[in-house]
Amino acid sequence: MKGLFLDAVDDLAEVCQRVSRPGDPPVDINEQADVPAADLPRLTAGYDFVFNDHTQMPTDAMAQCKGLKHIVFLGTGARSYMNPEALADLGIAVHIIKGYGDTAVAEHTIALMWAAARGIAAMDSGMRAGNWFRTEGMELTGKTLGLIGYGGIGAEVARIAHGSGMQVQAWNRSPKQVAHVRFADLDRVLPPPTCCRSICC
Repeated sequence: MKGLFLDAVDDLAEVCQRVSRPGDPPVDINEQADVPAADLPRLTAGYDFVFNDHTQMPTDAMAQCKGLKHIVFLGTGARSYMNPEALADLGIAVHIIKGYGDTAVAEHTIALMWAAARGIAAMDSGMRAGNWFRTEGMELTGKTLGLIGYGGIGAEVARIAHGSGMQVQAWNRSPKQVAHVRFADLDRVLPPPTCCRSICC
């Protein structure tokens, strides 16, 4: 079995080489930032698997990648880059790194939420312009946070929010039961704005 790191840019090539261990399948490295779809059949020829960090993999191009059996997607949102079901029909399995980026994305989400509640961006720009910009902001303790989807990122956001004293309610496609999270219908988690209800109803 032989692999190719399709788009090892920045420090990824060095990381790949550093974590390689004796007995691992050999992995060739392609340090190319933008891989055109038309080049995929040529680049993947002779490889059983590829690591993909950010390359688009249209199904029609992947259908020409004979011999390729596995794609290991290293980022988040694999469906934004390929169609896993269509590739499975071609005999190419798509693998993801479970939990990759969940905490980092959740922490950034919470940071943006706090920044919005406290008007941090407006205060910062005002101070930089020489003004003493003051706003009361909003306390998030005791507020209810609604989550649409409860995957790895949603679960991390819920954990941090609950630890900050917030109530958490969520909608998910499949039923779930999680301590400190109230699951509800989508219309309850994301109700129409009051002004729209008053106009339409």
